[in-house]
Amino acid sequence: MRNAYAYSGRLIYYGDVTGDDMQAVQSTCRTAHYYQMDWLPANGPSTHWSYLYSIIQNCNVILDGIDNIEILPNDEDEHIFRNDLEGQALAIRGLALFDLTRFFGYTYLKDNGASLGVPIITSASATADSKPSRNTVAECYDQIIKDLKNAASLMIPTYSWSGTSLNQKDLSLNKKGKISKWATLTLLSRAYLYMGKNSEALQAAEEAIKGSEANKYQLWNTEEYPTVWGTEASEANPGEILFEIVNTTTESPGNESMGYLTSPKGYQDMCITVSFYHHLLETPNDVRIKLLVNQDKKVMYLNKYQPQPGENIMDANIPIVRLSETYLNAAEAAVKNGDATKAAKYLKAIALRGNPDYTMPAKVTLDDVLEERRKELIGEGHRMFDLLRNNLRVTRINETDDMMKEVVHFADEKTSMDFDRNYYRTILPIPQKEINANSNIVQTPEYLK
Repeated sequence: MRNAYAYSGRLIYYGDVTGDDMQAVQSTCRTAHYYQMDWLPANGPSTHWSYLYSIIQNCNVILDGIDNIEILPNDEDEHIFRNDLEGQALAIRGLALFDLTRFFGYTYLKDNGASLGVPIITSASATADSKPSRNTVAECYDQIIKDLKNAASLMIPTYSWSGTSLNQKDLSLNKKGKISKWATLTLLSRAYLYMGKNSEALQAAEEAIKGSEANKYQLWNTEEYPTVWGTEASEANPGEILFEIVNTTTESPGNESMGYLTSPKGYQDMCITVSFYHHLLETPNDVRIKLLVNQDKKVMYLNKYQPQPGENIMDANIPIVRLSETYLNAAEAAVKNGDATKAAKYLKAIALRGNPDYTMPAKVTLDDVLEERRKELIGEGHRMFDLLRNNLRVTRINETDDMMKEVVHFADEKTSMDFDRNYYRTILPIPQKEINANSNIVQTPEYLK
């Protein structure tokens, strides 16, 4: 998962540089094809497919053999550890299938999941002769929900093991980077939002908030926010990171990672757009402005991917699920459910933390929540998907600023500057090599025109 072609890089920045708030700095950058959305079946990014299915295969190996894995022979608590391990594998498999589905299939609410998604693989025993076809988006989401619900029911609630008959220091259950029960419930709420199942989304998000905060997780405060991204999490102070990819100099994703791509000390590959910079300046006391780094009045970079103490920028950890998202998921679901009290409660926690001068609206709207998601989750892979799943347009605006002299939009004006969820390049083409190898895999029809 930590590979830069997976969750330390490409799988994260895809949802941002295809949106309106981040872009490739130049046409020669590594993120340029994603920003320009100019892929074809012959040159589409096949690693989104291959790495995610590799992750699913690894999870399936664990799940197929879970009853035969020797964990703690003759220990009375072995079943708890085994259940948690099974839950982790189910949660990661659910996450991987969720991302495959939104990368290669249209958003669920476009047609209630009737269009083609990706093949669902739930066993590691598939042979070389297995030639699965594409399931529908709806079928994919059914499996995603099943995996995440089952995972949450199996996982322990704490940051690390707290059993009485185990030496917790000897077990991987105590290690930073393990997906938590509360991350799993947040992912479940995320999937429900994509499906338009708002009551279920609110229930999952509220359970995640209540459970995580009962187990020492908490939202970062305003003062620590600009620099806490590089702070080492611990059992005593896990902060708001519910699940992250842990990188180190000895286990490094390399210079294609988010840390290196977004840093003026790295490849300087991706930056925020001028229009988003101007938007942030409308609320100058918002602490999230402090995450911006300007270089020589040319480009404005996002400094979320800060290295841990003693590590390099390419080895910054990658937050996959934060408690802030859980609150925003709850706020969005509550708005859509017509629950004004809960919508205000969950939005207020994030909005006032970000901007102490924020004035709560008389009644929270979906626009209010999406505005806060836009500011809070920038650079974490959500923006394009948040717009499309709510049937909103992605509109990239050409603006200039003396602080960002080298930042201009260079995407195709006719196709990729203004589009909605019906634009076929909001999803990736099925890699041609997969179609060549499997006669049952068909290309998304729009890519054949």
